[in-house]
Amino acid sequence: MVEIIGVRFKQAGKIYYFDPGDTKMTTEDYVIVETVRGIEFGKVVIANKQVDEEDVVLPLKKVIRLADEKDKLTVTENKEKTEEAYRVCVEKIKEHDLDMNLVEAEFTFDRNKIIFYFTADGRVDFRDLVKDLAAIFKTRIELRQIGVRDEAKMLGGIGPCGRMLCCSTFLGDFEPVSIKMAKDQNLSLNPAKISGLCGRLMYCLKYENDMYEDAKRELPDIGDTVTTSSGKGKVVGLNMLEKLVQIELEEPERVVEYTLDELIDEGAISVPATE
Repeated sequence: MVEIIGVRFKQAGKIYYFDPGDTKMTTEDYVIVETVRGIEFGKVVIANKQVDEEDVVLPLKKVIRLADEKDKLTVTENKEKTEEAYRVCVEKIKEHDLDMNLVEAEFTFDRNKIIFYFTADGRVDFRDLVKDLAAIFKTRIELRQIGVRDEAKMLGGIGPCGRMLCCSTFLGDFEPVSIKMAKDQNLSLNPAKISGLCGRLMYCLKYENDMYEDAKRELPDIGDTVTTSSGKGKVVGLNMLEKLVQIELEEPERVVEYTLDELIDEGAISVPATE
């Protein structure tokens, strides 16, 4: 076992593990740590915790120290400087007539680097832009091209459900979302109805997907023939959420509805196998 803390650097960012050393921390604490980007300021979201060594990539970097009020002031100053850096970069992009859209600018905590995030349809030759920005800000410059999902995560917004975007409020990582999920949930395949602000499939398609997959394994398929106490018939409809099966009987010709449990009790279908 190894003791870790979990740190986030953005509100809905990925959680990174660090070695707390001998310091006991709470989820109200902020820390100064070293990352691949340099010295960073982050919030503790997982207090001291023992985890299996297989669950982390060793060796973990140690927490440099707990953040103090001076560090928090530095973060505020960095955000103010970021606004100026963003404005300057937009002007320089126009001067160089580059086909790119600046999304966000960000200073590292120690101000050794400014990262500019942008979207573009293809590759962009921004070497001259980097030279101009480095001459103005006298620090390292990094331009990072991101996708439309990352852009939505950074900018935020309100989704079709009327709530703030999941990706910008609590989702740390993006997991694959497929059109098959929409099909399994009997949703409209109209792209306008199942796509988010980013133009990609809405991540919430994944939330109930496991439940639908379990129900699909348990319930018969449309078109299957089953024999019930009411007679032999064909499955013509399914209600995945309530696990109801509509069966069109051969004689007399009518549609009846059974619950999954009723069909199992009558032996019309076999008991679902448990994994």
